[in-house]
Amino acid sequence: MEIWIYNQYTDQRETEKVPDDVVTIGRDESNAITLRSPFVSRSHARIVFEGGSYFAESLGMNGIVVANKTVPFKHRVKIDYGDEIRIGEFSLYMMQPSAKRVAPAERISTPRKRVIDLEQAMHADLLDRLNLRVTAQTGADEELVALIRRHLDEIVRANLGKVDKDMGRYLVREFLWRSVVTELTRRATGKLMYSYGFEEGRSAEAKHEEALSRMIGDVVGYFPLRLRPHTLKEDVAMIEADWNKQLEKLAPRVTPDLHEYVVQRMLTKEIEDVVLGYGPLQDLLEMPNVNEIMVVGRDKIYIEKDGVLQNTGRSFFSDQIVESVIERIITPVGRRIDRSTPLVDARLPDGSRVNAVLNPLSLSGPTLTIRKFARIPFTMDDLIERGTISQPAADFLRACVLGRKNMIISGGTGSGKTTTLNVLSGFIPAEERIVTIEDSAELQLAQEHLVRLETRPANIEGRGAYTIRDLVRNALRMRPDRLIVGEVRGPEALDMLQAMNTGHDGSLSTIHANTPDDTMLRLETMVLTAVEIPIRAIREQMVAALDMVVQIARLSGGQRRVTHVSEIVGIDPETQKILTEDVFLARPSGSDGDMRLFHTGYIPRFTEELIEKGFMGVEVFT
Repeated sequence: MEIWIYNQYTDQRETEKVPDDVVTIGRDESNAITLRSPFVSRSHARIVFEGGSYFAESLGMNGIVVANKTVPFKHRVKIDYGDEIRIGEFSLYMMQPSAKRVAPAERISTPRKRVIDLEQAMHADLLDRLNLRVTAQTGADEELVALIRRHLDEIVRANLGKVDKDMGRYLVREFLWRSVVTELTRRATGKLMYSYGFEEGRSAEAKHEEALSRMIGDVVGYFPLRLRPHTLKEDVAMIEADWNKQLEKLAPRVTPDLHEYVVQRMLTKEIEDVVLGYGPLQDLLEMPNVNEIMVVGRDKIYIEKDGVLQNTGRSFFSDQIVESVIERIITPVGRRIDRSTPLVDARLPDGSRVNAVLNPLSLSGPTLTIRKFARIPFTMDDLIERGTISQPAADFLRACVLGRKNMIISGGTGSGKTTTLNVLSGFIPAEERIVTIEDSAELQLAQEHLVRLETRPANIEGRGAYTIRDLVRNALRMRPDRLIVGEVRGPEALDMLQAMNTGHDGSLSTIHANTPDDTMLRLETMVLTAVEIPIRAIREQMVAALDMVVQIARLSGGQRRVTHVSEIVGIDPETQKILTEDVFLARPSGSDGDMRLFHTGYIPRFTEELIEKGFMGVEVFT
């Protein structure tokens, strides 16, 4: 047997002859296939032939990816000829026996890749016709949009003959799936995602639209869906798990005319997205089960879906188009990015958080990371339903917010800090005045008396910047009842603590830290960046200002869990460190070993006060 190996970093290709029964893969020279890379374990994987089938087995702690699905450590999965096995920067393919062998170049030219190549050629033709550099300018006027669509119609029609059978099947499959998600979103939320090509005012054929509508309706109607805003991800997952069977049932209903119609719609829309929208990211931004989008250069687009990272297989036509999309995102919010300022934080119109880095800081090409905004804000009931927090802990935290206790929410990147902050903020009474301060506005508070402040970077002359610290100081002059700082990460920690100590009880914020004790140490360090005062004074101010720490973590399976709800109780007289006591603590529970919050038996010092004011009952701790 032979294995074809492709190095994505160096673009080198080679073929290795290997045994037919067991193929070991790793960095060590003793392996049948040696992959020299620091991202490859000494013994990383192996391919074995058992029971008439081949299996790929993960031996390294980092796992392997087979056909875009992660295979964890010590797990195995069945593989076929042509399946991609990704290990570090390498892609490996088992080659068929010589009688059936397909050239590596032909094998890697998948239907998706051929569609991308065709779309790239059509896009280049469109730019030539319109004398555009890369894309239309942000906010293109109606006349230019109409001109783009007219030329695009002609180009797509002229190239339909280049769409082979497999390409057409791929485009129809993609169209039907996106249409199903669009319909689910419409039924669950009442909001309509964009359609695909032939938009209002264009020549759509009514009979094809009716046929497609019936097909999509039949798919959605087949499943016992709940169709609520907060069950949308689960509804999508239910259909996705059975999608291949649904396609088999739909296939006889896709007539040749309907097939051509759908192919034309998909090609038209995907090129329109490049010229007028966000390119291959456009529909990913609309998918309810995609939480984060990560672009590395032109040809690597990853997503986080259901807590798992995966390569979408999509790509941009060029680095120029990636940069153009970045500019289109940041220009409306007054940010800029270029070689002199190659890093930017911004947000999309819907509030999604955006980070972009260009050369010379990014050596992998332009990179773009989008943390998607939850269009339907989570409630505490949603967090309880998902197992993020227990009912007693939720009741206790609600009482703490109503009782105006100062809290800080701590966790790692992507652990759900902002979501938890948003949920807790929902308990603030409507009659109170709230001022929020964020780098990029993400919080979704429903209260009417709300002032939202957002930082601003320096202009091209290096002036006009307003930091979180500037905004915190200014907010104190705005008579806030509650001050909510999206995240403290520097000297503003001092101003936040001073605000909490000067009558602004019930304030909330988030911080990056792994445990409640780490949170205290991080805050100390941040305060020291603002002013040089004795550590003892800092700790006394922290103890006086803060009441609770809510620790949240993202588990290996992608689930978010509150792991600690801790009270800040004082300073240890011997070690002089800040003491915290866990009120609720997460530990494995049940046969699945999932993490669940349990009351530790510790009763916070202010519990009697909360009970007397009617914010909670004694049953919370029973």
